[in-house]
Amino acid sequence: MEDRDFLQFIQQVKAKTRIDLSQYKEAQMKRRLTSLREKRGFSTFRAYFDAIMVDPALYAEFLDRMTINVSEFFRNKNRWDVLERKILPDLYKNSNNLKVWSAACSTGEEPYSLVMLLQKFNPISQVSVKATDIDANAIIKAQEGTYLERSLQHVPDYLKRQYFTKVEDGYKISSKIKERVQFSQHNLLADSFDKQYDLIVCRNVLIYFTDEAKDLLYRKFSEALKPGGILFVGSTEQIFYPQTYEFESIETFFYQKINKKEKRSYD
Repeated sequence: MEDRDFLQFIQQVKAKTRIDLSQYKEAQMKRRLTSLREKRGFSTFRAYFDAIMVDPALYAEFLDRMTINVSEFFRNKNRWDVLERKILPDLYKNSNNLKVWSAACSTGEEPYSLVMLLQKFNPISQVSVKATDIDANAIIKAQEGTYLERSLQHVPDYLKRQYFTKVEDGYKISSKIKERVQFSQHNLLADSFDKQYDLIVCRNVLIYFTDEAKDLLYRKFSEALKPGGILFVGSTEQIFYPQTYEFESIETFFYQKINKKEKRSYD
């Protein structure tokens, strides 16, 4: 009965919201949502579904629990150092205006980190980053741009002085950085992708998806990149057969869309 209740919940959520929970690892998702459902006093997923469809606060909480909005600036700093020292200089050899997407951007730390790096190579007025997430509440927090101090633990002091202001509940990011990011709501699994990106960053999200969903997303990311473009994934998200998706591994957790005319080397 419990399994049928959850399966029906998955079907109802997909029909009403286009969010396909069956593409997420079932054990993790079921455990997470069962805990939330019980915390809110619902004995079945059917009753919980009826409630979240009429209560915006419950629905926002459901989205937040489903997506696990945990982030920080320059998360896994050594990989961002590789992006700054090796990946971006090479990309800028071919274009002065990179097309960049922070996919599943959570509360904004990632796209804002990207702007801080990109402005080292180009005037900030020419920097632009698209940032998307399925959770509208996370996007609202990102646009507000206030962060706890622990989220800034990897931000160099000079960038903190230049682009953050201390406020009562943490640090507020400069409008100079905020203006360079265009936020919007987007469902990675269900929505179409724009094309011709130079760089796509999607980190610490794919680990929650089934192998079938990962396969779909890698293909969609590959199609969205220019030849020679880069996909930057999280520190537990290695692609084991990148050639399947017309990728080649050029650095740990960096994958380049194969350019049949020219292959770059990072030796």
